[in-house]
Amino acid sequence: MKKRKITADDLLKIKFVRSVVLSPNESRIMFTVEVASKDKKDYHSHIYMVNTDGGDFRQYTFGDVKDSSPVFSPDGRWIVFISKRGDKKGIYKMRTSGGEAKLLMGDDGSYSNISVSPDSKKILCVFTKADKVPKDKHGKKEEPVFRHITRLFYKLDNSGFLSEDRGHVYIYDMEAGKGNKITKGRNGERDPIWLGNGRNIAYVANVQRDPDMEAMKDDIFVVSANGGKPRKLKKPEGPVEAISASPDGKEIAFIGNDKPQGAWGVENEHIWKISVQGGKAVDLIPKLDRMTMDLTISDTAEVHWAQAPTWSANGKEIYFQVSENGATRLYKVKSSGRGLSRVIGGKLHVTAFSLAGRKRYIVSTISGWTAPAEIFISDTSGDSKPKRLTRLNDKLFKDLYIQKPEEVIVRGHDNYPIHAWILKPPGFSPKRKYPSILQVHGGPTVQYGHTFFHEMNFLAANGYVVYYGNPRGGQGYGRKHAEIIINNWGSLDYEDCMSLAHHMAAQKYIDKKRMGVTGGSYGGYMTNWIISHTDFFKAAVTQRSVTNFISFFGSSDFGFDFDREIKGSPWKNLDSWWEMSPIKHVAKIKTPLLIIHSEQDLRCPIEQAEQLFISLKKLKRKVEMVRFPGEPHGLSRCGRPDRRMARLKWILKWFDRYLKAKK
Repeated sequence: MKKRKITADDLLKIKFVRSVVLSPNESRIMFTVEVASKDKKDYHSHIYMVNTDGGDFRQYTFGDVKDSSPVFSPDGRWIVFISKRGDKKGIYKMRTSGGEAKLLMGDDGSYSNISVSPDSKKILCVFTKADKVPKDKHGKKEEPVFRHITRLFYKLDNSGFLSEDRGHVYIYDMEAGKGNKITKGRNGERDPIWLGNGRNIAYVANVQRDPDMEAMKDDIFVVSANGGKPRKLKKPEGPVEAISASPDGKEIAFIGNDKPQGAWGVENEHIWKISVQGGKAVDLIPKLDRMTMDLTISDTAEVHWAQAPTWSANGKEIYFQVSENGATRLYKVKSSGRGLSRVIGGKLHVTAFSLAGRKRYIVSTISGWTAPAEIFISDTSGDSKPKRLTRLNDKLFKDLYIQKPEEVIVRGHDNYPIHAWILKPPGFSPKRKYPSILQVHGGPTVQYGHTFFHEMNFLAANGYVVYYGNPRGGQGYGRKHAEIIINNWGSLDYEDCMSLAHHMAAQKYIDKKRMGVTGGSYGGYMTNWIISHTDFFKAAVTQRSVTNFISFFGSSDFGFDFDREIKGSPWKNLDSWWEMSPIKHVAKIKTPLLIIHSEQDLRCPIEQAEQLFISLKKLKRKVEMVRFPGEPHGLSRCGRPDRRMARLKWILKWFDRYLKAKK
């Protein structure tokens, strides 16, 4: 059967596997699947189950709902999950055997970090109370007369204005749904966990006098499950990404570092251990020059995040993700700090994992070059290859022409090795000359890698050689690789991008006169920087980009924290903030440019795009702008389905206009 080329519309046909959880008796695997709605204007997500032997595959929830973060009760009788059904978001429970879901609590606000107590009688979570919203006489919500802002950190991309309540720990009765507020810190708390038999809990909080000014100084606290005065554990100053408790509840493992002043995403986040009774926190893997979280990006996976480390049943080992050399793999280390080893390796992307009960098995969601994430199972020894249990997208992908990219190492101008991939069009012939597109990733402290990327395949399917790599400034290749561009964006990162471009231009199958460049976020910044420093490319598309660091400092949701990346505030180090801004060099831009930006982008606000667009129009350059109403920074990953599809079509339309040979 002849396969067809992948289209923009196929993005909306993909079933996106999200969270995965192994049942306490290790017989069932629960996971969520997200799909685009029929009208292409929203997403629905549902809970599924499959046996660990691959049998009895079933969908548990249905309808126009958004079910997420499911967990099992330790006795195996119940499933507890967060769901948005209608206008309200609450915590629901249903029997593991299936049946009707029951709403346990659904106050006006949001719930997160849910877990069930060891005796299966209580639910631990974080609840963030929503601010009161004025309503008209018909009960319709209205905008307030004014907003009184007192905090530095008052808005967040994809969330909007933050509520006065920053989230507190609650414990609810599993049967009645009634609960108590356990913590009352003025700055909020997060990531609560049960300790041992459930009489105590631990959580993370930033209790600095001004947590917005010292955002990287988190602490871990222990408190009775009945409430009371919390006890702070002694640990080095630094961020805490996620925590988990040993089986006996006597120790806590956490992801973090001891460099609170370091630039974001540069300092390695390691696995640390600390005793609940007190004592010194210990970095269990001090020599590992990598990050212990998933930093491999894709348009079919959720934004990068830190999954809590998981203890073995006997408490002697701890499992965690590591981003390295274009892959996200699973590792384990002995809780004594010895015996670091890889459990799931290879050229793949482990997006999530789960262990439970006796911890004989590891279940994980794994993506590769040719398919989005599916459910896999393996044993904890690390000796067996993960076995695939689900084939949710096989029906779609069996008809599509999808190929593995060619993996290469390109030498930079200073002979530095740049890891990269080349994706060629269907029916590729080395005797032909092809137009090409350089893709630059965002971050910058993330990595492209061994994972499925719909956008890359879509552009390749339309006749382009698509190439992408990991220039210096990103993650996955050690701290020195990441830190080299601190206070120096547009230096070696630019040189590495151009080394990739020159490498491709030297290939006989590349048409040097039809080369394009694109990227989003930091990749958009680098696109702007490239075309303001060279006329090498014949067309460019910049997306959700930074153009002016000086205005970005005050308009971005946490641009104020960028003085750790660009040393000193704008009034102390104005030259750096301005010199690294592409808008300073805008007069040199002659490359036809399409600007794509979301109107509700709070990370790189729309004013960044407007400055670039107006400047280029005044300079009478070839420039157009496409704005997406209501969308956040992550349009390509989480935007409304129809808008994600429109974005892809605009990118293709622009490159076709300038890079395809005229008939």
